[in-house]
Amino acid sequence: EAAAHHSFAMFDNATCRDITGTVRAFQWNFPHSWIWLNVPNAKGGVDPWGFEGEPPSNLAQDGWTKTTLKKGEKITVRFSPLRDGRNGGAFSVVTLADGRQLVSARGRNDVCAPKQ
Repeated sequence: EAAAHHSFAMFDNATCRDITGTVRAFQWNFPHSWIWLNVPNAKGGVDPWGFEGEPPSNLAQDGWTKTTLKKGEKITVRFSPLRDGRNGGAFSVVTLADGRQLVSARGRNDVCAPKQ
């Protein structure tokens, strides 16, 4: 089945990383959702990070809603990083502060899938 949207070639889909930060925004938009995080840096400040995800219709099938992530909430994002080294990637799994994991369809089928 061919995907009817842009390629995910800009992401290193063979690599999986985790990063923890505070939600700056969760954009429940078409064609793709976005998670924006503030991530602490070594200088005592924060760096902005952006993570592209699936369309809201796909995420909704996995139990996500437009209010799933709240501004100021601390989360860990499992993602495939951008190939060019910028702060971001394609998200697969989000772990909430209480330990619950939110998995996207991408997260069930890629290198970032949660360990069973």
